[in-house]
Amino acid sequence: MRARSAPSVRGGGTPDSGVHHVNTRQTSQFTIIGNHLAQHRELSLLAIGLSTYIQSLPAGARIGVKKLAERFPESEARIAAALRELEAHGYLSRTRERLPNGRVVTRTCSYNQPSGAAQRHPAPAPKPRRPAPAPVPVVATPPPPAPAPAPVPATPAPTAPRAPSSPLPQPRKALPQLLRAATALLTELPRHAAQLVLSEDDVARLAPAVATWFERGSTPAALRKALTDDLPQPVKYPAKFVGHRLTKLLPPPPTLAMPAVGLQNCDSCNRAFRSPFAGNCHDCAADDGSHARSLSWPGDHHRS
Repeated sequence: MRARSAPSVRGGGTPDSGVHHVNTRQTSQFTIIGNHLAQHRELSLLAIGLSTYIQSLPAGARIGVKKLAERFPESEARIAAALRELEAHGYLSRTRERLPNGRVVTRTCSYNQPSGAAQRHPAPAPKPRRPAPAPVPVVATPPPPAPAPAPVPATPAPTAPRAPSSPLPQPRKALPQLLRAATALLTELPRHAAQLVLSEDDVARLAPAVATWFERGSTPAALRKALTDDLPQPVKYPAKFVGHRLTKLLPPPPTLAMPAVGLQNCDSCNRAFRSPFAGNCHDCAADDGSHARSLSWPGDHHRS
């Protein structure tokens, strides 16, 4: 260590600046620490303080990382790094030894002189190297047969694309009274079929389709039966199931319904007959071969 110039001292022995020591003679409970440790240039302050604390402990005291972390506010990682510093500079050594009972323990030695580690625990002598075994003659072996080519995996046949689902029916006029009745019917479905539980969004999305049924003359009872009759077990997706039935079982609009059957006059014999369409009666149609024009019902002939 490079010598420093001593600070100027007053006549009474007190320096003009810097630290001023007020020393009391220690007669018990003290530890002697050399300046080589207290003023070490390469050790961190934590390592110097940790070595001082370990030197002050009685023999047999536990100084593991966890034990030291319980004693000081520093983390286990910082304490472990400080212990490695002390090991690197010869102030600490940790060796693992096996006791006669077979238990493996860690023996820790703390030195007040950095050279004490090398003197008290010399490095173990290197183990004698075993002679290399005699080389084994290499016998040429025929090369292994070439592996068979891997079978080419069969290309799966392309699957046909799924047909897009039909859109939900929509009423021609979204009357408020029809939508209210549709919402009430969908909300009360679980009372008639416990599996058909719909969310609020599902009810709002399906209500126009139900209103379409009402617009086409379906009654709530008939629609409820169409939705709850012959249910699969279980119904995995209630909203999709109800939407499918509302679309596939939708009754025809009134314009496509069968016209009402009424009395018609035969174009040939002027007799009255019951039919939804005008034309020839059944007998006249049979006589002139115009069977396709007659839609009269048998037995419904009336003389005019």
